[in-house]
Amino acid sequence: MTGTGPDREPEAAIPADAVTGAGEVTATVIIDAAADQVHAAFLRWERQGEWIPFTRVRIVDGDGGEGSTIEAVTTVGPAVLRDRMTVTKVDPPYEVRVVHTGRYLRGPGVLRCTPLREGRTQVVWHEWFQLPAGVAGRLAWPVLWPGSKVGLTAALRRFARLVEAGTLP
Repeated sequence: MTGTGPDREPEAAIPADAVTGAGEVTATVIIDAAADQVHAAFLRWERQGEWIPFTRVRIVDGDGGEGSTIEAVTTVGPAVLRDRMTVTKVDPPYEVRVVHTGRYLRGPGVLRCTPLREGRTQVVWHEWFQLPAGVAGRLAWPVLWPGSKVGLTAALRRFARLVEAGTLP
């Protein structure tokens, strides 16, 4: 998200929250549904709790489209993680971009839908996190990354099953 090129803005124009961080995780799945259906399902923010474990999602401000503020609250036992994000781009049926602006989760994320033959769609979910706790966060990332990768992939697979079953959107 930094640098130059046709889809890039100069570094100085990028808000600090949108700068990619050292924590990077990607998940990919093929869904037996058309890209427009998959894209529409992803924008059902309030239903993300059906496929992201222990999480409730709500629209704080806006209609869920560009410029909207979304909050995901993940609760595991006594631990609560609030993930605020701003929707920065909605390009149906291809892409949704967000910038995480919370206290602990910061950085850009993107969900890309690529139409394939026979009404299928490849979905790539990519997150770049600015790790908290400075050097300690960077040192902990190699330990945390496998769990992040597994969790993101499992969530995306649950999402695929819901879309394929017609439960989403």
